[in-house]
This record gives sequence, structure tokens and C-alpha cells, in this order.
Amino acid sequence: MSERLGPLPFAQMSASQQMVAQAVIDGPRGALYGPFIPLIRSPELMDAAQRMGEYLRYHSAIGTRLSELAILVTARQWNQQVEWAIHAPIALEVGISADSIAAIAARRRPEDMGKEEAAVHDFCIELHQERAVSDATYATVCELFGERGVMDLTGINGYYTLLAMVMNTARTAVPASSAAPLPT
Repeated sequence: MSERLGPLPFAQMSASQQMVAQAVIDGPRGALYGPFIPLIRSPELMDAAQRMGEYLRYHSAIGTRLSELAILVTARQWNQQVEWAIHAPIALEVGISADSIAAIAARRRPEDMGKEEAAVHDFCIELHQERAVSDATYATVCELFGERGVMDLTGINGYYTLLAMVMNTARTAVPASSAAPLPT
């Protein structure tokens, strides 16, 4: 399947597209890639999304390591190869074990998780698969991370679901990655 909404040359972007693209390039991401390639078609949506994503990815109440775990669970739930290719190597770098990453890719519950990882994993799985979170899972996440942590974790799931939908619709090209692709 061919990419539907591929890269736009910067010079061919409208002024509002250029402004939003430059904000992403100048921010912590440092480049326009992945979901931002199709999102640039709607600069207002992209601007709002990228600001939310910057907070959730780099400043959430659950921290980078657990955010990356939540991103992997979301990528797996949506069979999103671009998210997986980008975030599986980052997750490994920030301390998510290779065994946990492989288990998530295989749609299995990782066995080697600590209490925080297990709470995040279970919350994400329940939210995606049941469209709700049990009282027990909610209480565990709230006890570990507070109400802000519950909201940030919910936001990570929602934000990366949005990006998965965007890239699945656009058929965004998968970048080179040290991570094996998700099994189909």
C-alpha cells in the first residue's frame, strides 16, 4: 500500500503550515517526521496536537520510561508500525526490558514488570480493550501517580491513539529502525 499523505516540501507549504512545522523542528523533536507529515495538512490541528504531545511525551506525571511503555501498548493495540519503529528503541533506552517489548509485540502481558510498569500496562490494556478501567486498576494507578498521573496516562493513550489513526489513514511510511516490525 502506498503512502497517501507523504512529505510536503517546506517551500510548498502555506505560511501557517511553515510556522507550525518550524515549531516542531525547533522543539524537542528536532524534525518533522512520523505523524506530523500527514498532520501538516491541517496546521491548526497539528499545532494543538504537537503541543499536547510535547507535554505528554516529555513532561507527564508518570515520567518518560512509563510513558514509553504506554506508547508501545497503544502502538500494538493499533498495529501502528511507525509508532513502534520510533518508540520501541526509545523504550529500550529508557529502561523498558527487551523481554517486555517483545511480549507487548506478541500481545502478551510482560512477566518481568515492576509494580509501576504493571500498573501502567494493565491500565492501558483495559482502556484500549474494555474502553474503561476497573476500580482496582484505577486505584493502583491513582495510588502510584495521583490524579494527575491518571489523567496524564489517559492522555498518553488518547494522544497516541489519535496519531495511530492519523498514520493508519495516511499510510505513513515506516522509518528505518533497530526495532523489529510488529507482527501482523
